[in-house]
Amino acid sequence: MTNCKLIVIFLALHLPCVLAASSSSSEVCPRPASGSTVMPPPEVKASNGRLQVDLSLRSEVDSYGLTRYCYIHENSIETPTLRVRPGDEVVLNLKNELRELPAAGSREHLHAENSCSADGSPGQTMTAVSTNLHFHGLEIPPVCHQDDVIRTAIQPSDSAFQYRFRIPASQPPGLYWYHPHPHGFSEAQVLGGASGALIVEGIEQRKPQVAGLPERVLILRDQINPVGRTGRKNAPDDQDDQTGKDISLNFVPVMYPLYMPAVMRVKPNRREFWRVLNASADTYFTLQIVSVKNGRRVPDNLQLIAMDGVPAADKINAAPLSRILISPGARAEFVVVSPQADAFAQLVSSSYDTGPDGSANPDRVIANIVARDNSPDTESVDSTSPAGSEAWQFSGLEGVRPARVRKLYFSEDREDLRTPGKPPKYFITVEGKTPKIFDMNFRKPDITVRQGVVEDWIIENHAREAHVFHIHQLHFQLVGRDADSVAEPMLRDTIDLPFWDGKGAYPSVRLRMDFRAPEIAGTFLFHCHILEHEDAGMMGTVEVLKAGVVKSR
Repeated sequence: MTNCKLIVIFLALHLPCVLAASSSSSEVCPRPASGSTVMPPPEVKASNGRLQVDLSLRSEVDSYGLTRYCYIHENSIETPTLRVRPGDEVVLNLKNELRELPAAGSREHLHAENSCSADGSPGQTMTAVSTNLHFHGLEIPPVCHQDDVIRTAIQPSDSAFQYRFRIPASQPPGLYWYHPHPHGFSEAQVLGGASGALIVEGIEQRKPQVAGLPERVLILRDQINPVGRTGRKNAPDDQDDQTGKDISLNFVPVMYPLYMPAVMRVKPNRREFWRVLNASADTYFTLQIVSVKNGRRVPDNLQLIAMDGVPAADKINAAPLSRILISPGARAEFVVVSPQADAFAQLVSSSYDTGPDGSANPDRVIANIVARDNSPDTESVDSTSPAGSEAWQFSGLEGVRPARVRKLYFSEDREDLRTPGKPPKYFITVEGKTPKIFDMNFRKPDITVRQGVVEDWIIENHAREAHVFHIHQLHFQLVGRDADSVAEPMLRDTIDLPFWDGKGAYPSVRLRMDFRAPEIAGTFLFHCHILEHEDAGMMGTVEVLKAGVVKSR
């Protein structure tokens, strides 16, 4: 039998299954079919200084046996983008309507004391049907009913849990997001689609070049690949095969083995403002636009405006980029010029090498970009800047003297892999301490700092796979990578650390951590934002003491 005949038979057998799995008419968490046109996420906007929204977290099992998760607003709006302005009050009522039972042998975490629940129960067990919310990137208090994920466990039997907080007046305008953060079960819920964008309006006031541009909110997610396994015996539990996880763009799936791209319909040859959220649990995206006209490649020209919600320096905006790396949890906002009407164009992600112990992130086409004059219009960025306003000047941290320098490192223990079914152990450790898996019932934070200071944290990767550092409640500036000084002219809350190749110096970053915001006093987390690693223990805590407060011993 020829290879062509084999391919035809394979497609005939698998095409209906692949398409049907993504085009279910489910009433719980509907998803578009493969190859669908990318639609903008629905939105809920603040009005008169207040955003009030009711969300229900729901789930269902699809035809592959995978669990989908979704936030539903008003019984029909799935996972809306939340739009607010600095100073707005947010009132979000979250009802946990999960139905699946925890799998046998699944990790459970008992919050023996000081737990935060809708009904005031003193002890809460975090299971596969527990949930909570993290407002990724917002500098809001890490306390119950605001942005606490250490003690908050919302159960299906609870009444609606109310989150109530105010967007700080100093919050930079940009792209943030919300997602569940129940320790031990974050990866499963995010892989299933529980995530949404949160936009703090006003970026056009700091970056007038985006005012009036057509805006696209693009959310990249990943999901377990149910049919791409190699069937290797005794393979580590944390490993994907060479196909990697499946991905989606605004829920339009791009699935193995066909990898049918989504479709983006744009008007030709015009500047657009793209706001891209990597809401995947474990997958890196190295984005670029490939455009070919008359057989020749059209040069890329991505103009980076903001990273992780914070507008970047003007010199960043002025330097055209061919590609942008967006690690799991990170966001990138940039200006693109849409393709010409007679060009062939695609949004693609280049492969990212996570190392010999890492998971696959292969080359993939995410979407075919179809440029036509009759393509639908998109909403434009508000043009509220006063005429003649000056571009916002980046004010970084490189000129601030750090109060102290700390060193931390990522590491792994993979000895248990010799035993079938035993996953690796993951650690993030403060230098001088013994590596340990994160314990929800810790008695003492790993790090204590005082609100109002700036510190330098040097973070090394001792593992033979890549990791992603993220800290809640604040942003930092990259001031060094490996042995080089950088002073990157933008702020982040998430950053990649390449894998160690087994010889020479460990890959490292030097981050200038900004603990000056008064809103962030309290105890919160730092961790690897590859959620598989976070759930397995690669997480630590920092306590920020209010200025003038003396900590009791």
